[in-house]
Amino acid sequence: MKAALQNYQARMRRVLEHIDRHLDDDLDLESLSAVAAFSKFHFHRQFTATFGLSVHRYVQLARMKRASRQLAYSDTLGVTDIAMDAGYDAPDAFARAFRQRFGQSPSSFRKSPDWEPWLAAFGPLDIARSKLMQKTFTTDDVTIRDVPTTKVAIMEHRGDPATLGATIQRFIAWRKKAGLHPSTSPTFNVWRSERRPASPADYSVDLCVGTDQPTAGCGEGIKTGEIPGGRCAVLRVVGHTDNLEPAALYLYRDWLPASGEEARDFPIYCQRLSFFPEVPEHETVAELFLPLK
Repeated sequence: MKAALQNYQARMRRVLEHIDRHLDDDLDLESLSAVAAFSKFHFHRQFTATFGLSVHRYVQLARMKRASRQLAYSDTLGVTDIAMDAGYDAPDAFARAFRQRFGQSPSSFRKSPDWEPWLAAFGPLDIARSKLMQKTFTTDDVTIRDVPTTKVAIMEHRGDPATLGATIQRFIAWRKKAGLHPSTSPTFNVWRSERRPASPADYSVDLCVGTDQPTAGCGEGIKTGEIPGGRCAVLRVVGHTDNLEPAALYLYRDWLPASGEEARDFPIYCQRLSFFPEVPEHETVAELFLPLK
């Protein structure tokens, strides 16, 4: 019975992975049911029963999520291109659907996104993915590494996680102006609070870029600091690296107690090795560092 359930879930997971990799293709019911090797006459009900969303709605949300993030974080794609990539024949149809979902036009969102409706709109997508797409880790995935001290420029985010998107946008704009491209200047996040503190106002994360450049007088409240060197447990995560909480939980709940190691007095942090929109969301890569004594 358990093996049958695991097989069924694996076939459904294959469908979500296929959608991730083929967002620009014709993702109709027939082709997706074939990926899962289920009858097309039943697949739409099976998908809805498993994920709480219809196939059409899931694909629509996945495309709209990519489109909205392209608007916010990429200045190389025009609104028309983004609309076409999202499956709309004309920019005005895309604009109507976008405004209906987020309360803003695409061009207004590009200039100044309101992230709270955005988070609410994609709640169903995140819930659907969390049912079967949780990553699992083993001790083989963790390496212990001696890392050097890295001097960084820091933009602090303090307060409600719902406003983090705006801080990320400011951070991207500042580092572009400073000429600190991700390919030459590494990107780090240092978490100084839990992901969902009891009071959202207590949420705290540092957005960092590795640089020796002096940052005095460069505006945007940029501070200079460092990520101290030393031994770290390192866990590499590939794909959908927005939420690294499952990886952090694995390190704290499973790996650390069994390892005999002790955590050092510096927060858990990550280095983002590739990220959206430079690569598709399912190809993003991050390494999580748990500092050790």
